[in-house]
Amino acid sequence: MEASELDLIAAGVLAGDRTWIGKAITLVESRNKDDFGHAGRLLETLLPHSGSSSRIGVTGAPGVGKSTFIDELGTLLTERGHRVAVLAVDPSSSISGGSILGDKTRMDRLSSNKEAFIRPSPASGLLGGVTQRTRETIVVLEAAGFDVVLVETVGVGQSESLVADMVDFFLVLLIAGAGDALQGIKKGVLEIADLLVVNKADGENELRARQAAREYQSATELLTPTNPNWTPPVMTSSGLTGQGVEAIWEKISEHRALMIASGDWESRRSGQKVRWMWALIEDRLIYRMREDPKIAATIGDLEKHVNDGSMTPVGAADRVLSAFNEME
Repeated sequence: MEASELDLIAAGVLAGDRTWIGKAITLVESRNKDDFGHAGRLLETLLPHSGSSSRIGVTGAPGVGKSTFIDELGTLLTERGHRVAVLAVDPSSSISGGSILGDKTRMDRLSSNKEAFIRPSPASGLLGGVTQRTRETIVVLEAAGFDVVLVETVGVGQSESLVADMVDFFLVLLIAGAGDALQGIKKGVLEIADLLVVNKADGENELRARQAAREYQSATELLTPTNPNWTPPVMTSSGLTGQGVEAIWEKISEHRALMIASGDWESRRSGQKVRWMWALIEDRLIYRMREDPKIAATIGDLEKHVNDGSMTPVGAADRVLSAFNEME
């Protein structure tokens, strides 16, 4: 790729052109080794223009109404003058590697909204409910002028802790009637949540949703908040009718103002940059090992030996690391 083409992509992103934004995201998401250097140079150009948006993670079990909720929240924000980007991360098949990528079709209003941008991306089996390039994609979207970035995570029971390393606010959607409150949600998710929302609080389900919210509130009181300046509230909403969505945005804004005033926002962003650095190091080291001909030639045999019990996982790992140390 010519330097002039990278300049064109960067200029297009900074101008907010959707075509160039799409090209930039495709480049930073690429697993082609020839694109790594180009993506790095593009990100270096865009980084000074990023960092000021509100980054919000939205998670919840399948069927909780994440896409409908995001469609309602995003529409509300664009009506208030915000530019909203949505990263909708779909679960990938562990067998075929394929992904449904259907979230865009479930966000009817945002899909046709000129002030919104939706990017479906496959999670590719990565733990944490996010794609391997979510951080980089956020940089591109912020440089393009989107001041609210919503990251819809997989929510299929995997560890969601990685989400907290790339957003400012982590929102967990729940539904009533999903079982006992203490059993219906994982403690690990509760511990990193900034807000719990019982969704689908409409029609005959509204009363059950309010009751569930009280139960979830009691459950959270058993935990120690991760931030002494913020106790995660429990609210109700309906992505279908819009009930409670405006109040939820006000709570998110309140959290941002409090974090900025206390210095927690800046320290959280700084910590995220360090963890991003280490994530890149780990990713590139593993990629180098898998791509090295000498190591690649032995990995298949090592996996076979570990599988049939003739070699321990520890021994196999030591063999791979020894081969890596011999790489020039």
